[in-house]
Amino acid sequence: MKIFSQKELKFIKDNEICRIATSKNNIPHVIPVCYIYGKGVIFFATDYTTQTFHNVKVNKRVSLIIDIYNKKEGNKGIYINGIASIIESGQEFVKLFKIFYNKFEWVKKDPWNEKEAPFIQIFPTKKVSWGI
Repeated sequence: MKIFSQKELKFIKDNEICRIATSKNNIPHVIPVCYIYGKGVIFFATDYTTQTFHNVKVNKRVSLIIDIYNKKEGNKGIYINGIASIIESGQEFVKLFKIFYNKFEWVKKDPWNEKEAPFIQIFPTKKVSWGI
């Protein structure tokens, strides 16, 4: 199922920061993360000690927003609901790590191995966009 328009896909791929919302016991938690997009899925890295990681383990439903505030050209953004899963090791982990390593300087400065910090993948289920 194709969920994003071509313009939305370009917007998602052209940006690299989003805010991810998770919750546990009806208490929301929102943080900014660097992400990548590939094959209809959004990926970001986290640590085992984060509230985000613990929330995803308990509640796989997440939301995220990618947006740009521009007073002159107008605001743009996309809100996405999705289902999260955790990638801790294996070929997919290695592939994702290489992509993150090549894209983000902070990964080069502080690299990690399998089972040291997981990736979270989000399968989008719903979206709303504006200004795109």
